[in-house]
Amino acid sequence: MAFRKAVKGTLIGGGAVATAFGLSQFFEYRKNQHKWAQLAYVEAQGELKVPFNDALPTREEQLSTLRNTEEFDVLVVGGGATGSGCALDAVTRNLKTALVERSDFSSGTSSRSTKLIHGGVRYLQKAIMKLDYEQYMMVKEALHERANLLNIAPHLSAPLPIMLPVYKWWQLPYYWAGIKMYDLVAGSQCLKSSYVLSKSKALELFPMLKKDKLVGAIVYYDGQHNDSRMNLAIALTAARHGAAIANYTEVVHLLKKPDPKTGQVKVCGAHCRDIITGQEFDVRAKCVINATGPFTDSLRKMDNQKTPNICQPSAGVHIVIPGYYSPDNMGLLDPATSDGRVIFFLPWEKMTIAGTTDTPTVVTAHPIPLEDDINFILSEVRHYLSPDVEVRRGDVLAAWSGIRPLVTDPNSKDTQSICRNHVVNISDSGLITIAGGKWTTYRSMAEETLDAAIKAHNLSAGPSRTVGLMLDGGKDWTPTLYIRLVQDYGLENEVAQHLAATYGGRAFEVAKMAQVTGKRWPIVGKRLVSEFPYIESEVQYAVKEYACTAIDVIARRTRLGFLNVQAADEALPLIVEIMGKELQWTEQKKKEELEGAKKFLHLEMGYKARSEQLSKTTEISLTAQEIARYKKRFYKFDKESKGFITTVDVQQVLEKLSIQIDENALHEILNEVDLNKNGQVELDEFLQLMSAVQRGQISDSRLAILMKTVEEGLDLRRPVSVDRSGGGV
Repeated sequence: MAFRKAVKGTLIGGGAVATAFGLSQFFEYRKNQHKWAQLAYVEAQGELKVPFNDALPTREEQLSTLRNTEEFDVLVVGGGATGSGCALDAVTRNLKTALVERSDFSSGTSSRSTKLIHGGVRYLQKAIMKLDYEQYMMVKEALHERANLLNIAPHLSAPLPIMLPVYKWWQLPYYWAGIKMYDLVAGSQCLKSSYVLSKSKALELFPMLKKDKLVGAIVYYDGQHNDSRMNLAIALTAARHGAAIANYTEVVHLLKKPDPKTGQVKVCGAHCRDIITGQEFDVRAKCVINATGPFTDSLRKMDNQKTPNICQPSAGVHIVIPGYYSPDNMGLLDPATSDGRVIFFLPWEKMTIAGTTDTPTVVTAHPIPLEDDINFILSEVRHYLSPDVEVRRGDVLAAWSGIRPLVTDPNSKDTQSICRNHVVNISDSGLITIAGGKWTTYRSMAEETLDAAIKAHNLSAGPSRTVGLMLDGGKDWTPTLYIRLVQDYGLENEVAQHLAATYGGRAFEVAKMAQVTGKRWPIVGKRLVSEFPYIESEVQYAVKEYACTAIDVIARRTRLGFLNVQAADEALPLIVEIMGKELQWTEQKKKEELEGAKKFLHLEMGYKARSEQLSKTTEISLTAQEIARYKKRFYKFDKESKGFITTVDVQQVLEKLSIQIDENALHEILNEVDLNKNGQVELDEFLQLMSAVQRGQISDSRLAILMKTVEEGLDLRRPVSVDRSGGGV
């Protein structure tokens, strides 16, 4: 009864406000925006030619074009979402376009997002509470771009229901009004209508939710995507339309020359260096666009050393935990954390992603997730989950930090205030800078940037044609495409679904390269690691997509490094071997790639944080009874009471059970616990491990599971599993 009253009050009170505010926007979209988007889609698809639809130019061919072209119309510096979007917008306006990226496409902020395509519920709340028209227009634009992005890359994106649990009766009408207004501002581009749930229905859909004092919940819809693959799709689409793009190509300095009419010095290109070969060359262009995200000020100072900084970097940390923490198709929003931030808790790639933090930081190419931020997110997650669900630090499979490039507007009188939207700035020398903004609005930001560039540099080009322009792989994708992959090639169902969702219509190219397994089923498609659907041929295909390092493969072509750093670490030797054959690496180069990728996982993907959970100084907080029990278990392997065990000791015990485990795998299992790295696990190290497991700092250690199962199964002679089962970092 109380729930019905709250809903009734919601409809009368908050609903009236939402309706009055939103109806005009609803009809405006119905009348104009939808029609315009449809027309733009037809125009974009009908007239544009795609010179490289079948095969992409190689990286060497792209570099040759950069070196040998007399002058480009546009040179974009930066290969993130915004930079790639600028290149696509420019080339589809028939401008001769180049793009250079110092690292890999999407290597920075664009691959480290919350994976949402959203308008920003919290921004709309601020817009209404503060009567802020700028915030309102930002949300309106983002919702339009959300609809467009879901349309042009259906294989990489999809609507996602997100639940907002309510624990106070008065909040139900308040939140309902705000969420309903979000729908109304979206107008005809609303993904699905939001709705209110009773307590029982909310728990049915999200059984992990904390029951105590739960009043009900509100569910609304936003978009979700695979961010680095989306970024890559934008860049590859630009390349297929004729843009010359090259990763691992840095700008050493800007080229300048005096304007023949005014005598004023103008930017006319960049002196670049191929980081892989060291070769340097000039790329000349009528217009240079700075789309370098957090590194915006670095390029601005290349133009003019006296230019003040406009970037105010903020670090956002995310963690990945096992998929059992959330339903397969329902996210969660915590609208007010203990320190006023917003936390999302979302299913992603069959795992659960939680974040983000928002703390000032310094600009770096290699941001590191801090333990305090990881624990903050875990603490907030605990507040919303049932006490039955033990949220363990050891369940963190990966963690990363991304730098959000907030900016101050150099055109504003108050240059100290943070701009909540993006900024397009033109320097005295003609350098165009696009900074700030959101992932979702990359396309409209690119359009605005090119409009400014065309006007400032008198370029001959028409209007933007990227609304409705399908991204690489999107055109031939259908929801049932994976079935054809299973039927035509003999791929596992899970692998086929993954390929279809990653490459869209180009999944068949990956399937054709897949190796025969030699098994009855699957016929083709050897996995890189058993728990994930990534297969060996994806590494070969990644090279065609301009992957140059092992990090490119584990972090951005596949998402293995973002999903489980231990699995990524295991897959690295095979990935390096395959890439070595494709790129003709020497043994020394293979060794360097392996070490570089391991360092990336250790520092940037949370492996370092894992190792710190079990160290030489880890406290042994066990009772006397627990110590006695674990010593008894240890001495079942240490028959000679040496005080340590080796792989030989473990193998001797396993032989009694007629169980064979690969020696290398056994060495890896012991090495996870061998803190001294002396090839053996000492009793103190084992007790430290079990203490960390007890406290939840480490979950599902393979050695702990192995020794426990052997102890329990010596008489039963049952098989022993040593696979990871969700253990984290």
